[in-house]
Amino acid sequence: MDKETNDLIEEFVLDGNDYRDWSVSYSIAPTEAIPVVRERAHSDGEVRRTVEQAAWDFHPSFIKSHTRPQFNARIETVATNGMWKGAFAAHRVLVPMRGYYEWTGDKGSKTPWFIHGGAEPGTDAAAPLLAAAGLCTVRKVDGEWVLSAAIITREARDASGEVHDRMPAFLTPELRDEWLSPAKLAPGGETEALVDALLASSEQVATTVRAHEVDRRVNSSRAVDPADAGLIAPV
Repeated sequence: MDKETNDLIEEFVLDGNDYRDWSVSYSIAPTEAIPVVRERAHSDGEVRRTVEQAAWDFHPSFIKSHTRPQFNARIETVATNGMWKGAFAAHRVLVPMRGYYEWTGDKGSKTPWFIHGGAEPGTDAAAPLLAAAGLCTVRKVDGEWVLSAAIITREARDASGEVHDRMPAFLTPELRDEWLSPAKLAPGGETEALVDALLASSEQVATTVRAHEVDRRVNSSRAVDPADAGLIAPV
């Protein structure tokens, strides 16, 4: 993610908030911090939308022993699997991103690709931010509330499908408000309808994504400078 907090607020949050801890990053690995946009109903009855930091490792309080990171949820089972269905019904978030990395080739010689939003053909407009559908959960750790999240994935389409068989399920602007609503969905009809809407939305966004090869140094995500914009530059 390479957008400053103010840009995230302008695009995804109407009223803004006091979160100012985000810094530019072109390389984020699972278990690290990601920005998420979520809505919550407060005690005064007002629903507020904020940009917050979450660990990219979904860890609900009912899982006591957490030995394997949970950073992706498959859309095929997100409304029915015990790990995800509670969050899908009531704790959905947006995960804003410029794009994401995937790899092709054999282990030891993998080629990295940056998959990103495409600007409108024939214009000088910047490539748009993408909004991935996500889920969040909170738990108490040493007396503090900790927010964690996962990104919903689906079968890949178009340019992303040429690189990998899965991709994030992206939201069109028209679906974002419904997705973020904190009103709890009833199991069955309501959750199935939202899954169908997300499938249709992500299918539409998939037609706009592009992919280009990037430098192999991104393969060592722990060793590179995450603020280096050259990580997403075409080679």
